[in-house]
Amino acid sequence: MLKRLEALKTKALAELEGIQDEEELKTWKVMYLGRSTELGEIMTEMRSLSSEERPQVGRRANEVKQAMQAAFEERRAEIHERALTRSLQEKRIDVTLPGRAVPAGRLHPITRTMREIYRVFGEMGFQVYRSRDVELDEINFQALNIPPHHPARDMQDTFYIDDGRGLESDAVLLRTHTSPGQIRAMREITTAYPDDPPAVRIILPGMCYRYEQISARSEIQFTQVEGLAVGKNIRFSDLKGTLNDFARRMFGQQVRTRFRADHFPFTEPSAEMDVECFLCGGEGCNVCKRTGWLEILGCGMVHPVVLRNGGYDPEIYSGFAFGMGPERIAMMRHRIDDIRNFWANDMRFLEQF
Repeated sequence: MLKRLEALKTKALAELEGIQDEEELKTWKVMYLGRSTELGEIMTEMRSLSSEERPQVGRRANEVKQAMQAAFEERRAEIHERALTRSLQEKRIDVTLPGRAVPAGRLHPITRTMREIYRVFGEMGFQVYRSRDVELDEINFQALNIPPHHPARDMQDTFYIDDGRGLESDAVLLRTHTSPGQIRAMREITTAYPDDPPAVRIILPGMCYRYEQISARSEIQFTQVEGLAVGKNIRFSDLKGTLNDFARRMFGQQVRTRFRADHFPFTEPSAEMDVECFLCGGEGCNVCKRTGWLEILGCGMVHPVVLRNGGYDPEIYSGFAFGMGPERIAMMRHRIDDIRNFWANDMRFLEQF
């Protein structure tokens, strides 16, 4: 058996010397260092040896295996170095050429749209207020004049995290809109200044979540920008003036707008605002569904119940609120026909912006 080991070593090392590429090297390794090899058979047959011969043969078998493994590693390094040298000789390098430019990162199209909205309202005196994504049912619905079993809840399929220990007001959920931030902002101010709370003028941007069927027009997560202004003697004309100014700054000074009556539980009166389709100039196209107008936001005067829940006396204070979807604005401005593109992380889409 010792002679078989020596013969195996001599044969393996001789073949290794003649190998010139990595494919032949892989074949050699399988043949001599793999599981089903002659060396493996010898080690299996050692069981039949006497107790005196077994240690000697086992020790020599390990020495042969280590010698072949070391020779294999040395040969692999030689072949790799030879291939690298050949590559450098065949492919000349011009060190005077400029280096490859590192591709620069870009802002997500929704981030760009959000920042533009921040800029416009910032110039108009609005501050950014950040509210939480995880809310209580009381703040997300009930404080906004949407009590349990209100039909408006059917329009907002909700991700509930906790059912509230039997009390619906204590249920924990992912916010379905940014409107609950209105309640938290007003309560912070009225708690700090209970006798004479100052006016508030803020926008509340953030992500919203609804348990909906994903399609080209709806997603389970999307961004919103809420706006709120509360003070004394605020009228619907102030709301119209603010939003008309926003539309001109956002879409151009020549843009036309219109307000249509609508209903939202947390505003009264309520309206939706349209801008003239900037793709067809109001003549009618597929994007505006041949109407010449594009809806961009909902708005209205803050409902007295909501003001009272926020800590303001509706007999003294009034206010207006609005909410818009940056995805919708981005889709209209860039002619994007599928909202799923924004969150699919497809570089072919994102690199266009």
